Amino acid sequence: MNAHQYRNRLSWPVGMAAGLFAFLIAALAFAQAPLRPIDRDLITAAGRGELAAVEAALATGAQADAADAAGVTPLIAAAWGNHVAVARRLIARGADVNRKDRTQQSAYLIATSEGFDDLLDLTLAHGADVHSKDSYNGTGLIRAADRGHAGIVRRLLATPIDKDHINRLGWTALLEAVILGNGGPGHTEVVRLLVEAGANRDIRDPAGKTALDLAREKGQAAIVRILEK
Repeated sequence: MNAHQYRNRLSWPVGMAAGLFAFLIAALAFAQAPLRPIDRDLITAAGRGELAAVEAALATGAQADAADAAGVTPLIAAAWGNHVAVARRLIARGADVNRKDRTQQSAYLIATSEGFDDLLDLTLAHGADVHSKDSYNGTGLIRAADRGHAGIVRRLLATPIDKDHINRLGWTALLEAVILGNGGPGHTEVVRLLVEAGANRDIRDPAGKTALDLAREKGQAAIVRILEK
C-alpha cells in the first residue's frame, strides 16, 4: 500500500473523530452556558408555587424548560412542592413531564415517590413515560410501592407499566413493598393491589428470598395472609 492509499483509508475515520470532537465541545459549551437571571427567577418562583410570579416570568421571556446547573427545570421545582397549578401552566407552555435532572428525577417520577395523586394524573395526561427509570433503574411503580402509596400504585397499574420490573438492587415493586415497608395499612394495600394485578410472587431477591419469605421474617402478618392465598 502506498502513502496516498494509506491516507485515503485514514481520512474517513479521522474526519469522523474530528467531527465528533467538535460536536462534544459544542455540546459541553451549551450545557455549561450560564442560566439567564429571568430563567432562574422562573425556577425559584415555580419551586415556591408562586403562580403570579411564574406567569410574569413567562410573559417576559423566561423559558418553561430552562434548567439550572443541577438540571432542575421549573417543572421539576414545582413538582417537588406539589404545586399543581404551576405545573399545569408550565406544561401548557411546553414543559416536558419526562425531562430529568442530573439525579434522574422528573416531574412524573417525583409524583410517584411523593404520593402526589393530582400531579401524577397531570403528568400522565401529558405524556408521562411510565417506562422511565430513576437512578436505581426503578420504575414509578417501584417508587410508589416503597413508600406505601396505594393510590399511586392503583393508578399506575391501570397503565402499561411493567409490574415485575427488577431494579438494580434486585427488587420488584412487590419485593420493595415488603423489604422497605413497615407492614402497615399502606404497604399492605400496595401488596394486595400488586397481587390482584398479577405481580409475580415467585421472583426472588438477590439473597434468594421471595416476598412471602421476607414478609414472614419481618412479621408482616397481614401481608403474609395476602401472599399465601
